[in-house]
Amino acid sequence: MNTPSLRLEGSNATLHRNFNSIRDIPDFTPNIPEVVAEVRDLFERYETALENKDVAVLDATFWDSPYTIRYALHENGYGFDAIHKHRTARPPGPGIKERRIRLEILTLGRNFATVNLEFKVRGHDLVGRQSQTWVRFPDLGWKVVAAHVSTVSDAPFW
Repeated sequence: MNTPSLRLEGSNATLHRNFNSIRDIPDFTPNIPEVVAEVRDLFERYETALENKDVAVLDATFWDSPYTIRYALHENGYGFDAIHKHRTARPPGPGIKERRIRLEILTLGRNFATVNLEFKVRGHDLVGRQSQTWVRFPDLGWKVVAAHVSTVSDAPFW
């Protein structure tokens, strides 16, 4: 079996080896407009669900797998069940996001995306960061497979 591989040369990624057809070559086209729009809509749906503590939508956004990871400010969720448990224990009320500073969405092809958000932390002089890795599964659609929330410290640790 001849498995495709990726070779990086400078800033250009080039595929090598033999492929059965042009359709076998993975598409890594960045930011196809309709794919960015899909991911943005799903991200906004997730953000609304956070504000409303809509656990059904929050759960539906994440891949139901023991491999899914969500690092939050005060917990590390390893696996969908641990992430769900944290969501159901979270008290209702406003989240930590006071306002957005910067939202960056990167899609590569039609099946992979990252979403990164910088935000002002509510009630504190802190900047928060949120990142999500999205994958479109053939049978499930778009799902978050890894996520992270943190704050930026005032001074570096080293």
